[in-house]
Amino acid sequence: MSDRMLVGQLASGITTPIRNNLNVVGNRSVSTDQTSFREILSRQQLKFSHHAEQRLQQRGIKLLPEQVERIASAVDQAAAKGAKDSLVLFKDIAMIVSVPNRTVVTAMDGNAMKEHIFTQIDSAVVVG
Repeated sequence: MSDRMLVGQLASGITTPIRNNLNVVGNRSVSTDQTSFREILSRQQLKFSHHAEQRLQQRGIKLLPEQVERIASAVDQAAAKGAKDSLVLFKDIAMIVSVPNRTVVTAMDGNAMKEHIFTQIDSAVVVG
């Protein structure tokens, strides 16, 4: 016998909204500090792979927190469109970003970009 779920059916169990400081009492959750899913996602900043950190350092690229926030916002927009691997252009910096992992895989400045071909990307985002 096979128990198959159809689209629209819920599995048995309790589902609750994502909350901060969640305490479960019996079958219900109790919390005084609720956080929406969107707020949790917006708190996630970008991660930089070891390779990307090395490239940024080698090329003398320094990103301010406000700049990282703008890039993270661009990654959010790419994710909303279903992007997986995106070329993110910010000023004279090009970054390849794994969108689902929110990880900058590599980065290069304008000089390093001149003779490069970007492959295995499914989108490009220009950060204004």
